[in-house]
Amino acid sequence: MKTLYIECNMGAAGDMLMAALSELIDQPEAFIDQMNGLGLPGVRFNIQPAQKCGVTGTHIAVTVDGQEEHSHDLHGHDHDHPHDHSHDHPHDHPHDHDHHEHTSLHTPHSTLHTHSHLGDIRAIIGGLPLSERVKADATAVYELIAQAESEVHGQPVEHIHFHEVGTLDAVADVVGVCALMEAIAPDRVIVSPIHVGSGQVRCAHGVLPVPAPATARILAGAPIYGGAIRGELCTPTGAALLKHFAGAFGPMPPMTLRKTGYGMGTKDFEWANCVRVLLGEMADAPNDTVAELRCNLDDMTGEEIAFATETLLSAGALDVWTEPIQMKKGRPAALLSCLCPVERESEFAALLMKHTTTLGVRCQTLRRYTLDREAVTLDTPYGPVRGKRSHGYGVERVKPEFDDLAELARREGIALRDIKV
Repeated sequence: MKTLYIECNMGAAGDMLMAALSELIDQPEAFIDQMNGLGLPGVRFNIQPAQKCGVTGTHIAVTVDGQEEHSHDLHGHDHDHPHDHSHDHPHDHPHDHDHHEHTSLHTPHSTLHTHSHLGDIRAIIGGLPLSERVKADATAVYELIAQAESEVHGQPVEHIHFHEVGTLDAVADVVGVCALMEAIAPDRVIVSPIHVGSGQVRCAHGVLPVPAPATARILAGAPIYGGAIRGELCTPTGAALLKHFAGAFGPMPPMTLRKTGYGMGTKDFEWANCVRVLLGEMADAPNDTVAELRCNLDDMTGEEIAFATETLLSAGALDVWTEPIQMKKGRPAALLSCLCPVERESEFAALLMKHTTTLGVRCQTLRRYTLDREAVTLDTPYGPVRGKRSHGYGVERVKPEFDDLAELARREGIALRDIKV
């Protein structure tokens, strides 16, 4: 199973995650060219090597009209904050994201001091030349941020504002990470406990504790910790990206390592200021447990067995099937089997007793390997049809729904096999 482990010993920010992931693909320069071709006004992606504590990695600077944003941690010396790029921050103060008020963003950009709502962000992302999957992931990340801001400020989600400059470079970070995740296509993503930093950070509405309130909301349910480093190590955008893509949080699992990437911040510390990503193959293991119920039936008609089968499926059985068997005295019979969630075993045993003539039901718990599945829409020359995409364990396949294909075949008067998907 292709597994991506994200190590957040120095927190996470959108550009650092993007830089780390870019080291896992074959042509990072081509990726940067793709990002610069998105058409985000005034936004440029610049990739360059960087070194921290003797380790060489990548830094990706995202600028708006030639300038990067900077955050304002409160500390006693000038290198407490490792990221130096609060372009990740819609940041707990949706009306006036004044991480900009002490920076030198002198620009004629007419929208520098305007604001955007979540609907505007959706429109920006929706209009980019990216795959539907990347757009859906990027939109979901922004919705996590907006929901956290909404809860912090007690305002409806659709009323939350994002500063225009913060919007553009944060959108750049988000879509960049989402595009790289699509290119890498891990079967599983595991994130380490997240170092969030400590101390305070200054914003337009005053001084906020670290982790900032929106970041803390986003990371609810995830393992986090503070430390000796004063400053905001995990930004709201970094937190939302981790929360969206993480299949699990915890230590790195045993895996065969294939590639490693380092995404560097701009500040220097005793600790290497980076996000590290490790891509490898983890031994496949069963990912589900189900109950299997079975009974032998030698005194029911085919119609009665069919009705019992339909009843079990309608009740939510995972699968139901029959097999011909021969019982004592040579009697022909049917073996009826039903798969169901373990927690509903007794419920389905009762249904079998009610809708068949059996005097007993045998039960066992099984471990099983399953592919991840999702509903998709597939195009045909005769119109769209529903389908199912299955993936995992190095496998990906798409299958159209038979009922939709059959309906098209009837409508067009053609053979089922002539419909190309």
